[in-house]
Amino acid sequence: MAKIKFSAWLTDARGKQSGTVFSKNRYGAYTRNRVTPVNPSTTFQVAVRNFLTTLAQAWRALTASQRTAWNGAANNFLSSNIFADVIRLSGFNLFLRLNRNLQTIGVATLTTPPVPSAVFGFTTFTLVANTTGGLLTATFTGAIPATDKVIVSATAPVSAGKSFLKSEYRIIEIATVADVSPEALAAVYITKFGALPPVGMKVGVKMQSVNLTTGQGGTPIEAQAIAV
Repeated sequence: MAKIKFSAWLTDARGKQSGTVFSKNRYGAYTRNRVTPVNPSTTFQVAVRNFLTTLAQAWRALTASQRTAWNGAANNFLSSNIFADVIRLSGFNLFLRLNRNLQTIGVATLTTPPVPSAVFGFTTFTLVANTTGGLLTATFTGAIPATDKVIVSATAPVSAGKSFLKSEYRIIEIATVADVSPEALAAVYITKFGALPPVGMKVGVKMQSVNLTTGQGGTPIEAQAIAV
């Protein structure tokens, strides 16, 4: 469902409505046709659904007092939507959000809501794709702390002219304090996608930190490069 914000007249719209997707980039607002994958049951999508099913079952297994605690904790984890409006999650959605992050980095499910903590964030992030030299290298500023792990995702090779990569990302690695900049990603990329991107094709890499204790996710940072 599309999110639309009104003032005296329509000022912004995001999301999907019927066959149209509303979004925005550095050049301003735009729309595009909604594309439905030919096979919506990919391995990745099945894994995500299984994750969510497991967490929904874990929520139902909580005691009434535990669910009440999660509902009460929601005020401590306020977020904002794409219009910067404050959003208060339900206890169930907070439970899903934090534990989905923890599942992804291999940490046990929280049954008691945590106290919010600081989440690590990268300052800068650049990417070099040198297929000829067998390299895919991410360079970032900000050392990964022991309190966090980082979800590293990448795209399969795409056309150099394609800029909308949001739905293309797949997890290739969980980085830890031992991973420092510059980070060599060629091996894990090849394991996931079979080969480095052909020369002239584009690849994107995204990194997002997750606090090991709370499951809070940091702001994702993304870089794109055309393979040479």
